[in-house]
Amino acid sequence: MENIDIWNKGLSLIKKDLNNDIFELWFKPTAFKSYDNGEINISVPNRYCGEWLKTNYYGLIKDALINITQERDIKINFIPDKDKEGIEKANIIKKEVINATSFREKGMLNRKYYFESFIVGPSNQFAHAAALAVAENPGKSYNPLFIYGGVGLGKTHLINAIGNHIIRNKPDVKIIYLTAEQFTNEVVAAIRYDKMYSFKEKYRSIDMLLVDDIQFFSGKDRSQEEFFYTFNTLYEAHRPVIITSDKYPKEMPDIEERLRSRFEWGLIADIQQPDFETRMAILKQKAEMENIKLPEDVMLFLVDTIKSNIRVLEGALIRLGAYSSLTGKAITVELAKDILKATIGDKEKTITSDAIQRAVADHFQIKLLELKAKKRTKNLVLPRQVAMYLCRELTNLSYPEIGKYFGGKDHTTVMHACRQIEKLKEKDSRLKDIIEALTKALKSQ
Repeated sequence: MENIDIWNKGLSLIKKDLNNDIFELWFKPTAFKSYDNGEINISVPNRYCGEWLKTNYYGLIKDALINITQERDIKINFIPDKDKEGIEKANIIKKEVINATSFREKGMLNRKYYFESFIVGPSNQFAHAAALAVAENPGKSYNPLFIYGGVGLGKTHLINAIGNHIIRNKPDVKIIYLTAEQFTNEVVAAIRYDKMYSFKEKYRSIDMLLVDDIQFFSGKDRSQEEFFYTFNTLYEAHRPVIITSDKYPKEMPDIEERLRSRFEWGLIADIQQPDFETRMAILKQKAEMENIKLPEDVMLFLVDTIKSNIRVLEGALIRLGAYSSLTGKAITVELAKDILKATIGDKEKTITSDAIQRAVADHFQIKLLELKAKKRTKNLVLPRQVAMYLCRELTNLSYPEIGKYFGGKDHTTVMHACRQIEKLKEKDSRLKDIIEALTKALKSQ
């Protein structure tokens, strides 16, 4: 075996014990340097990377290399690559300029999102009121504010509206708005170029932090760690933190418990699927803004067809307007069906919790009221858990919302039911077949 193969094979063993993000960040930039008399030298891109590997992964690396070399003991040295480090330092100013420009482009608030243009309805009234309260009294009301809901329901609009409202009234306030993905990319860049101090200073000296799609942190340990300490610093200084997510905090198992608990310190506000009237109001407003003349019957078709995603609804409008403008054809229901068939299909099918409960009750031959009752007799536990599981899989309802449809059950009860069914499905093929049959039947209704 050539010496260089020792490190390559060692990396293959190490990779099996790590998630891909950590391996790509810390181990991929390394390279074999030399091996002699039980001592192996590994090239690392900079001193910080070497210290991190030694502090956090020395034991894992040592075990892997002993396994490969069959040595009784082995010493590992991490040697900074002077040439690479020199190139990085020579380019650091250029990279910082590029990164800063990129951040300004991506991280700036979207100036088209204001409270005035947000259509309020029963599905989002609470989230809107909470966001407005934070915007009018930053740091004094609901810190942190955690807004969650499905894709395309208005979370990004509200979080940007908060920032825009504050800047309009206090232009000197230092606000950072970005997605969790952009935050993660900045963490990686700061580690890669040994700029963690500047990163910490940047985020811990601001007046307000707005982070969109926090669920992206799932499984990204270092990003969670940096956000945790950033959050603590801002919270203790009474500086507002606003977060959006497509999941309730307790529904994010790959987010550290200490971080999830902090999300619950302030106020949690959810956005539900909008009702018919709200969807109609949003569509009319968008049509006026884009100067698209949409007949009433086409509006009714779109609103009745696209129920769960406002972004898709607005996108359908824009596409119809563009097609009509370019071809000179009038917008009709027939045209809408033809142009949008790839996007929306014949009709967006919505499965309700009531339909699921009825289907499960019929299959297991129990009364619908028994499914929602508090009784925990043996013949009711499994059907109830199956119904809760199907509600979670086939609807956009959160755990707390599902609990309400089952007689006011706590969200932890629903979470336990879903996990139990997941486990039982793997062991019980009959139960798996039952769930698949119920799912197929519900989708075909």
